[in-house]
Amino acid sequence: MAPPADANANANVEQKVLQYEAFLDEVLRRDLQKVMEQRDQVYEKISQYLQLKNTIQSLQEAGSQQLKTDVDLGCNFYVQAEIEDSSRILVSVGFGFFVEMTHDEALRFVEKKTNQLTAFTEQLTKDSAKIKAHIRMVLEGLRGLQGLTDLPEARRRDIF
Repeated sequence: MAPPADANANANVEQKVLQYEAFLDEVLRRDLQKVMEQRDQVYEKISQYLQLKNTIQSLQEAGSQQLKTDVDLGCNFYVQAEIEDSSRILVSVGFGFFVEMTHDEALRFVEKKTNQLTAFTEQLTKDSAKIKAHIRMVLEGLRGLQGLTDLPEARRRDIF
């Protein structure tokens, strides 16, 4: 005797629900987390470049070629250092390379680099919005499969 059609339909729905939930947890949420972490790293780089910009501007305002500062040797162990000529600085341009630049050259480089990184963060933000939309779509599909009604607008909360 064959199982009733209702039992097959319920088993089919349960299988689909499990597949959607697995896709949601294993793919979409993981992808969203990766994009958000990558965006946070880019924001950190932008912050470092803006800090460099502020330091260069402070050096320009001081006007003195000679500079006394504290240098971190590692593990928060500082020593005093004296810089005889602060008109040129070394700027990290990536991949472990440093380029000697004047203050004006460094400021132009920082401006271009922060513009580039800002454009990249905007793209990452768009990517995260797409992933959130996919998550919402999967959640709506699950709600439809399970025959659940939507929450009232007042009880809804953001996905992340």
